Amino acid sequence: MAEPRTETGHTLIDDVQGISLGVFLAAIGLHILTTVGLITGQTAGVAVIASYLTGYSFGLMFFVINLPFYLLAWRRLGAEFTVKSLISVTVLSLLTEVLPYGMVFEHLDTALGAVTFGALTGLGLLALFRHNGSLGGLGVVALLIQDTTGFRAGWVQLIFDALVFGVALFLFPTWVVLYSLLGAVVLNLIIAINHRRDRYIAT
Repeated sequence: MAEPRTETGHTLIDDVQGISLGVFLAAIGLHILTTVGLITGQTAGVAVIASYLTGYSFGLMFFVINLPFYLLAWRRLGAEFTVKSLISVTVLSLLTEVLPYGMVFEHLDTALGAVTFGALTGLGLLALFRHNGSLGGLGVVALLIQDTTGFRAGWVQLIFDALVFGVALFLFPTWVVLYSLLGAVVLNLIIAINHRRDRYIAT
């Protein structure tokens, strides 16, 4: 008897390993980002900025900021996508709380940290998208725009990032914003170039 498959054609085991890997890579990327004192774009960027300004942890801010987007996801992208995204955001929030206890960097170059963040988080998001999940927030809006208009999700995120970094210029030193922008460009180029549903069909 064939194993049941999800909307993307993956089995449940496929989805568990794919989403787990995606969340893990994104969590490491965000841990590196905050270790070198940088910010990012998208909803995670808003959460990072809010955590710096309020003193609350990134995990808590990220979880709370994502809550309003679940209703949009449920109505426009379906229950499966919403549940996977909710699980992914929750696990990511928890991982970013515990990673600092097991992963400490004695020295990490800022530029290298920015590029590593962008690469790891971009790959993590690709894994999530390919298994019909996301990290909530702007990712939901970006995927919705891509599916309805054809305008690439990566470009949507890059435009929003420009707005976030514009605000950040009034809150952080210029060098912090420029290094952060480097990481965001790497991340969004990975998504824009590699994420196309017509190029990835699970069998």
